Amino acid sequence: MDKADREKYKKNLLEKKEAIIAKLSEVYNESKEVESGIAQDIVDRAESSYTKEFLLSLSDTERAQLFMIDEALRRIEKNEFGICQMCGKNISKKRLDAVPWSPYCIECQEKSEEES
Repeated sequence: MDKADREKYKKNLLEKKEAIIAKLSEVYNESKEVESGIAQDIVDRAESSYTKEFLLSLSDTERAQLFMIDEALRRIEKNEFGICQMCGKNISKKRLDAVPWSPYCIECQEKSEEES
């Protein structure tokens, strides 16, 4: 992979990271609003608790994606980006365009999913 491609993926990853951080901040603020609202009865408290749990579970997925993006950025810095972390083969550009933080080629990703 040439330097121009690495820079393009780096820019895309940084933009995605910024978008996730903004979304996490929004979710955090929404969960604080749910928490600070005074629930009057048991139904209101249950709904408030469910809403807060739901908002925070969404952020867990986003945090996992942030971790994967950070790992991809590290691989770019080490010139290991675009190389499957399992088999060592090149990851196709089509896959990297769709999921730039992917550490695996499509074949190894499928193997990994079958095992879990």
